[in-house]
Amino acid sequence: MHGYSRLGRSKSGGVIGGGKSSSSSSFSSKSSSSWSKFVYLFMSAIFRRRGLLLFAPLLYIAGMLLYMGSLSFDIVLVSKHHRLPPPPPGSLYTSPQLFHNLWPFMLNSSNNSTSLNVLMKAWTVKEDRQWKPCANKTLPQIEFPKSNGYLIIEANGGLNQQRLSICDAVAVAGLLNATLVIPIFHLNSVWRDSSHFGDIFDENFFIQSLGKHVQVVRELPDDILQQFDNNISNIVNLRVKAWSSPAHYLKKVLPQLLEMRAVRIAPFSNRLAQSVPSKIQGLRCFANFGALRFSEPIRTLAESMVDRMVKHSSQSGGKYVSVHLRFEEDMVAFSCCEYDGGAEEKREMDIARERSWRGKFKRKHRIIKPGANRVDGRCPLTPLEVGMMLRGMGFDNTTLVYVAAGKIYKEQKYMAPLKQMFPRLQTKDTLATPEELAQFKGHSSRLAALDYTVCLHSEVFVTTQGGNFPHFLMGHRRYMYGGHSKTIKPDKRRLALLFDNPNIRWEVFKQQMKDMLRHSDQKGTEVKKASESLYTFPMPDCMCKQVEPKNENIVATQERLVPPDDEDSFLEDWQAL
Repeated sequence: MHGYSRLGRSKSGGVIGGGKSSSSSSFSSKSSSSWSKFVYLFMSAIFRRRGLLLFAPLLYIAGMLLYMGSLSFDIVLVSKHHRLPPPPPGSLYTSPQLFHNLWPFMLNSSNNSTSLNVLMKAWTVKEDRQWKPCANKTLPQIEFPKSNGYLIIEANGGLNQQRLSICDAVAVAGLLNATLVIPIFHLNSVWRDSSHFGDIFDENFFIQSLGKHVQVVRELPDDILQQFDNNISNIVNLRVKAWSSPAHYLKKVLPQLLEMRAVRIAPFSNRLAQSVPSKIQGLRCFANFGALRFSEPIRTLAESMVDRMVKHSSQSGGKYVSVHLRFEEDMVAFSCCEYDGGAEEKREMDIARERSWRGKFKRKHRIIKPGANRVDGRCPLTPLEVGMMLRGMGFDNTTLVYVAAGKIYKEQKYMAPLKQMFPRLQTKDTLATPEELAQFKGHSSRLAALDYTVCLHSEVFVTTQGGNFPHFLMGHRRYMYGGHSKTIKPDKRRLALLFDNPNIRWEVFKQQMKDMLRHSDQKGTEVKKASESLYTFPMPDCMCKQVEPKNENIVATQERLVPPDDEDSFLEDWQAL
């Protein structure tokens, strides 16, 4: 017995369309005629105005369903052989294949004695006018009028989200003429750190530094506590919207503060607008760059770690590279990206997502598209990809690299190729002894503070996945290094395409990476725009322009402060308080 075949044979083995198949031919003719009539009627309806209006909604809905992913493009047959369309370029994780092809060329460049490590000349952009820190110069030192009451805020998130909340709270306290109570740290479900303010930051230094600008106390006075039955939770919690303007605080929060003598705002992350009058920005600047420093135990170990990095990199003039590597399990899970772990990886990521974000990724109509995420540059770079990028930029195997990270997902597997490319790699676990780290174990924010300090003092900082950590570091580095962040911020959309091309030649790959480094160099001295954060772009709010004199007879440099922003009318109300 023979079934129907794509070759055109009938059940009896004869070829369809032969001379003895007149009945089949007649049937085929009738079928073709009916199909032609249907097509004619359909097209006629489309090209008539009423027909077009009839089918337009259906076509629109079908297109939206396909776009949103409710219907899959995978069911479309692109040929008579039923082949599926190839995945879009950059949508798959094929970096291991590329590394396999490029590794011999990396070895050859390492063995080339004429190779000049780019670490010695990574940053070439020079400007006629350099920027100089002056956060404290924009703040007048005044005698405080009587306080309008006490401001209590709750800082949530990780180390730098807490930092953001603290600095914004200082600004709001100054705006309201309120006394700021040392912020309360919320135990986050992701970070799981029970540290208090004084465990991470130098509390005494914070209070003393702000002494002439904002009043700060460790805790509420007894008479205020008794007013609320000795329970802070009884103090009214004002639900302030994200990015609220100073005018909102003066109109909505100040009256409550004057009436009850104490108000609470929880949570407080991102509760103050980016664009505010210069005097309020000045308080933000001073809080971040002048008043906040890490606690003594953190500072002591962090400074020792920096000294060790400098000592280990003596052959490169004490210069080293730091990398903020976001390839922890929670970050991989949150990104909804796929790598090369197959079914086991998918199961582990599903568990991790449910553990940290219960139900969020299982909501109705929530569609996970790993390929689209990768093409859009949203996937965390793997250690392997970071290593290939740096080697392509010209950092050779003698470069001392510090990796700032939490617990890397499947560390042994994913870190191996990075260590292969950079054998002198260091982490906090290799740079410090177990005894030194013992007091910080189990406290992710304190460990992040160690990473932050080592990264801050590196010659080159590499960010791989956004977030508050690199944003604050870039701003802090700009503040320290004359306005230049000295940061490599890769174009991950472009990288996705390059890493998904296993046939790319080493010379072409290197040129692409060097172009990316050059772009980071050019973008290093960006000035803050209205909608951007001064914690990332401290110029011009927190820094002054130092103008190089053109006249040789002028010895001293001319220095001027950036003119203040236009003040809104509500600022007059604030100054009158």
